Amino acid sequence: QVQLVQSGGGLVQVGGSLRLSCVVSGSTFGRFVTGWFRQTPGKEREFVATLRWDGGYTYYADSVKGRFTISRDRAKNTVYLQMNSLQPEDTAVYYCAADRTLIQSSFGLAEQYDFWGQGTQVTVSS
Repeated sequence: QVQLVQSGGGLVQVGGSLRLSCVVSGSTFGRFVTGWFRQTPGKEREFVATLRWDGGYTYYADSVKGRFTISRDRAKNTVYLQMNSLQPEDTAVYYCAADRTLIQSSFGLAEQYDFWGQGTQVTVSS
């Protein structure tokens, strides 16, 4: 079983930065994948970024490439989402997600992830 506990988020002005954290309880070996998704009211959960713990491979949505960075700290069993140059359209509830069996073609599909964090609000004010 995997549990994900998120922290970070909050209110920031346009162009500012925030870092989200997600502490993972349980093994992160093998094909373990951790992703970040975001959701605004009335919309489906949107893929942001995913990281494969074996090898540290990263994948990003086009909308955040060059601005967001997903990374992991194995010693702390924690995955991070560093968000720079934030824009009002980045405002959303951000969720950490994890799975042990996903293949690359499924990394962007929220319904394929088995484990989810509690969500954290990110608000970018203009």
